This record gives sequence, structure tokens and C-alpha cells, in this order.
Amino acid sequence: MNLPPTVTDRAFERLSEIGAGDKGQALRVAVEGGGCSGFQYEIKLDMPADDDLVLEGQGQRVVVDAMSLPFLTGAVIDFSEELIGARFVIENPNASSSCGCGTSFSM
Repeated sequence: MNLPPTVTDRAFERLSEIGAGDKGQALRVAVEGGGCSGFQYEIKLDMPADDDLVLEGQGQRVVVDAMSLPFLTGAVIDFSEELIGARFVIENPNASSSCGCGTSFSM
């Protein structure tokens, strides 16, 4: 059984701060071929599609398309604020390795 990804409260709070839900948008998390490790994450604000998995919390939504879902089984979508910057991050238990910036991975 494949567990869907989960979204932290911190990620939902950040979406609320930037007003994504007020604009009818959701945070789209997708996996594409490419990047320095074979696959890369695409994270952007987008309108939900009919066949997306929708994860909701605090009046906000995170969506994952059906093609990306197997790559994100059991992953955690979070928001990180560090001295070097702030960004949404993916903790993916399926990734066997990842690049230094955390945007690409291999399985």
C-alpha cells in the first residue's frame, strides 16, 4: 500500500502567509525527469487539476499529480527557513541519493 505524502503545519502556515488559498491556488509538488541526480522536484503555485491528489490543511491545499505520486510515497512536504534562505523542501524516503541543493534525487 502506497502512503500519500504528508504536509507539515509549517508548510500550510507558509501557504497561508503568502495568500495562496485566497487566490484559489495550491502548492503543486511534481516530479520530473532531469536534474543532476536523475529526477527533480517542481514546486510552484498552481491551480488544482481534476485528477490531482489534494492534501488540505489550515484552509490551504497542496496538490500532487497522478504521475508524480508514486515517487512521493511517504514523503514529507515542509517549509524551511535558514540563514541561506527559505523554501519548501521534500523529505523523500524513496530517494537513494540527492544533490546538495535538494531539488534533484535518484531512486
